[in-house]
Amino acid sequence: MVQPSHLSQHIESFVNLSSSPAHQAASLDAVVSLLKNNVLTIEKLVREMDMYLTTTDDVTRARGILLLGEVLSNLVSKPLDDATVHSLIAFFSDRLADWKALRGALVGCLALVRRKSSGGVVTANDAKAVAQSYIQNLQVQSLAQRDRKLCFELLEGLLQRFPDAIASLGEDFLYGICEAIDGEKDPQCLMLTFCIVEVVAQVFPDDLLASFASDLFEILGCYFPIHFTHSTGEDFDVKRDDLSSALMVCNSLLSTMLPFGHICEHFPPLLFLRPLPFHCFLEKLSSSLPSAKVDSLKYLSSCTLTYGADRIAKHAGAIWSSIKDAIYFSLEPSLSFGLESLDGLGFEDNAILREALSLLQTVIKQNTDLFLSQIIADEDINFIFRSISNFKSYNNIPMQSKRKLHAVGCILSVSVKASLASCNRVMESFFPSLVDALGLSVRNSTQDCFPNDDHVLAERLNHAALYLCIELIAACRDVISGSEPFMTQSALAHEKWCCLIQSFSASLTKAFTFTLATSTNEDAYDADVYFGVKGLLILGTFPGGSLIISKSTFENILLTLTSIITADFEKTLLWKLALKALVYIGLSIDRCHASEKELSYMGIVIEKIVLLASFNDLSMPLPLKLEAISEIGASGSNYLLKIVQGLEEAICANLSEVHGNSKSAEVVVQLLECYSNKGCACLHVSVSKLSWASRTTPHLLFVLFWIHETGSFEEALLRFALNIWGLLENCAAFSVQTHEKGLLDATMKAMKLAVASCSVETQSIIVERAYSVLSSSTSFPKEPMAAIPIQLKGLQLTQEIDVGSSRDEWIYSLFASVVIALHPQTHIPNVRLVLHLFMTSILKGNVPAAQALGSMVNKFGLNANGTDVSSTCTLEEAMDIIFNTSLCSFNDNGPSRIHGGMNNGSEMCLNSICRGVVNSRSLQIHAITGLAWIGKGLLMRGHEKVKDITMILIECLLSNDKKGSLPAEQESSEDISEQGVHPSVMKCASNAFQILMSDSENCLCRKFHATVRPLYKQRFYSTIMPILQSLIVKSESSFSRSMLYRACAYIMSDTPLVVLLNDAKKVIPILMEGLSVLCSDILDKDILYSLLLVISGILTEKNGQEAVLECAHIIINHLIGLITYPHMMLVRETAIQCLVAMSRLPQARIYPMRVQVLQAISMALDDPKRAVRLEAVRCRQAWAPVASRSLHF
Repeated sequence: MVQPSHLSQHIESFVNLSSSPAHQAASLDAVVSLLKNNVLTIEKLVREMDMYLTTTDDVTRARGILLLGEVLSNLVSKPLDDATVHSLIAFFSDRLADWKALRGALVGCLALVRRKSSGGVVTANDAKAVAQSYIQNLQVQSLAQRDRKLCFELLEGLLQRFPDAIASLGEDFLYGICEAIDGEKDPQCLMLTFCIVEVVAQVFPDDLLASFASDLFEILGCYFPIHFTHSTGEDFDVKRDDLSSALMVCNSLLSTMLPFGHICEHFPPLLFLRPLPFHCFLEKLSSSLPSAKVDSLKYLSSCTLTYGADRIAKHAGAIWSSIKDAIYFSLEPSLSFGLESLDGLGFEDNAILREALSLLQTVIKQNTDLFLSQIIADEDINFIFRSISNFKSYNNIPMQSKRKLHAVGCILSVSVKASLASCNRVMESFFPSLVDALGLSVRNSTQDCFPNDDHVLAERLNHAALYLCIELIAACRDVISGSEPFMTQSALAHEKWCCLIQSFSASLTKAFTFTLATSTNEDAYDADVYFGVKGLLILGTFPGGSLIISKSTFENILLTLTSIITADFEKTLLWKLALKALVYIGLSIDRCHASEKELSYMGIVIEKIVLLASFNDLSMPLPLKLEAISEIGASGSNYLLKIVQGLEEAICANLSEVHGNSKSAEVVVQLLECYSNKGCACLHVSVSKLSWASRTTPHLLFVLFWIHETGSFEEALLRFALNIWGLLENCAAFSVQTHEKGLLDATMKAMKLAVASCSVETQSIIVERAYSVLSSSTSFPKEPMAAIPIQLKGLQLTQEIDVGSSRDEWIYSLFASVVIALHPQTHIPNVRLVLHLFMTSILKGNVPAAQALGSMVNKFGLNANGTDVSSTCTLEEAMDIIFNTSLCSFNDNGPSRIHGGMNNGSEMCLNSICRGVVNSRSLQIHAITGLAWIGKGLLMRGHEKVKDITMILIECLLSNDKKGSLPAEQESSEDISEQGVHPSVMKCASNAFQILMSDSENCLCRKFHATVRPLYKQRFYSTIMPILQSLIVKSESSFSRSMLYRACAYIMSDTPLVVLLNDAKKVIPILMEGLSVLCSDILDKDILYSLLLVISGILTEKNGQEAVLECAHIIINHLIGLITYPHMMLVRETAIQCLVAMSRLPQARIYPMRVQVLQAISMALDDPKRAVRLEAVRCRQAWAPVASRSLHF
């Protein structure tokens, strides 16, 4: 049992206004906890609070009642006996008259009304008593927003939970509701009022509600249209669309309770339903709020359904006139001839037009004969058809006539789609006149389209008739698409509209083809090609097999469009439209599973595309070929498989002939780009075409696009990889000339992407096959090597095993590509020997081998969850092989173990080569590069060994501090112990930090299943940067110091900005020195630009701005020096942008630099690049207020 003193303390803390909100909330939670744990009963709490609930002190009484109400709100599911609930509800009901304590009374009533049935609930009589007290005592609109919201919530709860009891209160309660909601403006409260009106319309009898309906309409009418006036900074849970929808529901429920004219008088949207003068209607539709027009049309649709056909029929003329004008005035004056409107409505973003057409379709479905009669007899529509002969060329049609023509097309299209009956009537009324305008007739529809070819081919077909004809047949296509599951083909064949299209399908196809054939680059070319292609597309995507569109007609459509792809690629718009049409036709066939059409599509379109993929004809530009192949392949999985097979055959055929044939090499490179390239913008696949395609990345090209979705594509990738390895195995004389080096790179890229997209099981097959071919190469050792063999020539060490033949180079590089792309779980055969092979290749300068080694150490000993698993070679064993294998030299007297410096007796391994114990500069550079990739693999998985690798690299940067500075131009091969590390080796060591920190697309990325430990870059930065900073201070060699700055630049440019901001004061001096070091060499322009981006990021963050205050003048001087940087436009542009950011610093810091900045910017105003000049103008404007008025610039 709780001590009374403790309970009193909690009550006093809540009631006392001097207590903080946190203390009050804690006290409430404590009381609720006591009740929930049955330490305290509600009866004892009420007795303890007696003084607080009945005192004459208004503040104390209000807080006490509020405490009791809040406690009950937290005990909704706690069982209470009926007597307790009755006593409590009676108390709170009486307290509704106490306006000083009203909030607590409302909270208590609401808590009790909302109680669950399992724990004791308010009775109907008690609820009725609460409602009566509510009506008698509350003036809702005089209360604050929070209290009004509680009032409406209580009202809604009473209506929903006790409808019969509340309905018995009759008109008194309805009057109270009208009084409570009248004039409400708060969005949250308005949402509740609309819900209340909705419930009222369902609870009260119609005869009683009818007497109040006019009042409710008058109250609700003032809210139309819904419009928020609150500031943008305010946060509202209720959105405008929610309020508008709720208001529409209220209107629909109440609309049947009043005479039609009375509703129009009180509810503004329904003014449209009365016969109004045209100027009044136009005034209403010319509202400055488009949302008002949209809401009006939505409300009309809702009320039309509520009123029913008979009542709406009396006002059909007014409704039709309103809809027609709404459509006309909301349309754009001209059609869009872009790709996006080829198979769409073209007005999805036009909300007014969309709602107007939706309303039209609603009234036609409701009263088909009446409204179709209005449409068919409409003077404006008939005027368009009478004048159609004047609209031969689209560009010559007046602007207003174009708008009317477009409106007629939209109206007829929606009318056709409304139902099969409306489709028949509209087609019978308008379609014959359109085909007559085109010069077509039934008698020639199954024969030649143009009996008199000389006469017809001399003229362009009527564009207006083409447009309307296309709209009608497109609507018919949509009708059959929607009704096909419910209609047999025999029933469909008897539909009048179906017979019409079937009769004219052949002639229409030839008409559209003729339009394309006669199109020129002159007058109305866009309209010609658009109407021609769209017409063929609509006919080509008709469902129903060959019932409506015969097989010969369908194949003619495919032939026409395919010939454009292969022959008319110089006509950009026509080519793109034809390609898009073929894609849509392929998607339609794939979606509808039309087997007969699929055979035709496969035999005509896909066969042509496969021939295109062979690249035997180089007349078509490569980007267009690749775009056509990727787009068509995306239209269906069966088509893609066929295209992939054709690509594979073309790749293998050309690859086998590539020796000494530069043309074949060029073709293969293009084919491989098509197969695997993921960066070319022209090859992006639209993920909206296939629902399953939308679940994958939109940037992967079509071949690898569906790999994870369809198992058959993994088989295709396996076949591709095995074919390449089979070709290498069978072609012993295979070689590639120097000018064909790009072929190897393209093949490696395709191999990596193909292998990476396969499962572990498939990868195992590929790697076994690759190892089999690798073991057949001439330089392949038959057993693991105790030492890496190299050959001693003169004073230099070079590799004994040369890549030698191009075939071996291909085998080693492609095998490395396979290893790079493997899952961590995929087994590598004879892994120790593979490690030795890659070590040998690294010392020969084979970068893919280095990347493969980095990938191996990154993935060794891991399963899918990142935990250790058993392996034939553990990570520790691999590291021992990599770092402790000795070098073995070969000379005329045979092999011998090499020792460091060849005379000091220390054994030489990879670390020793990096430290420079041999006098071969190239060998040292190759070793450092390999070490960097190995270190990257270890760094990404968070292995401690990366620290040792980093220290070796740092030693290379510091060698000249020990041995003296070596001029950059010195190329001597003297003993390294006397000369120190060559600058090229030191530069390679600094570049190794770029390898460590940068994100690679070629290996060690998630795409190739690398192990990536979170925050690995941040950890490396925090570990290495302090070391490099201290070494920079201690360095005595200017060149060594510059290399240290270079290494720091690579690290900082790839470190997340948030990390640098925390260390900004230490980072900024290094950034400035980095700019000085890197601005002199053109080869450093990219890293220089990266450093500028880091500075820009610091300057735009508040923490960074505080850090730059002390060295603002230094930063400005460096940025001024980069304004004239000659090697990269982005450097100049970003430097000026940084100066703009500097202008926002406190004036006392930047004022002394104003003259220098403005003078430097004046030079940038004459920069040859427009982007730089624009930034210079912005910078001058930003610094002008800083400058003295006496300055002239």
